[in-house]
Amino acid sequence: MLGFLRRTWGAVRRPSVHYSLGFLTMGGFVMGVVFWGGFNTALELTNTETFCTGCHEMRDNVFVELQPTIHYSNRSGVRATCPDCHVPHEWTNKIARKMQASKEVWGKIFGTINTREKFLEKRLELAQHEWARLEANDSLECRNCHSAESMDITRQSTRAAEAHERFLFTGEKTCISCHKGIAHQLPDLGQASLMAAPEAVAELSGYLDQ
Repeated sequence: MLGFLRRTWGAVRRPSVHYSLGFLTMGGFVMGVVFWGGFNTALELTNTETFCTGCHEMRDNVFVELQPTIHYSNRSGVRATCPDCHVPHEWTNKIARKMQASKEVWGKIFGTINTREKFLEKRLELAQHEWARLEANDSLECRNCHSAESMDITRQSTRAAEAHERFLFTGEKTCISCHKGIAHQLPDLGQASLMAAPEAVAELSGYLDQ
């Protein structure tokens, strides 16, 4: 094995007999561009609503739930697609999220939620994983479109303005803390606590799903 590695390294270091250094450099550059372009094209193909709803598990469950919501159809005609809410826009965060989501392929292969009954049984667990992820990254995907700096609370309802001033602007809570049911149906929350302290649940319950 060591001899093979030495021979390989020697072949790499040996000057080319038939091609100039300039040709090899240019060839390497072109191949790098082709590889990078192909990689990014494939990445963006997996970052579309068509791809996300390509499996019936998503198309027949969460995508159906999204359609009646304001994120899908609204007066301005601006629609949030699956990746807008579940994948960060910045490249490094996007790659990290894609690597994290690769385990969903495992779930697809083994039919983890391949029936409506299985999906409903696992709905709370799946939702808690996503809520925890968004809590941990300060609702990064929400901030793909929404920002506290651009928010005009004078045009919001009194309750929404008070909640944003008290919880969002102070950093005490993040978007997902109050907007858990904004795009998909909420699971049965009787089995789990939304927040760490019971008083926090009571305090925020009036702001959920606004």
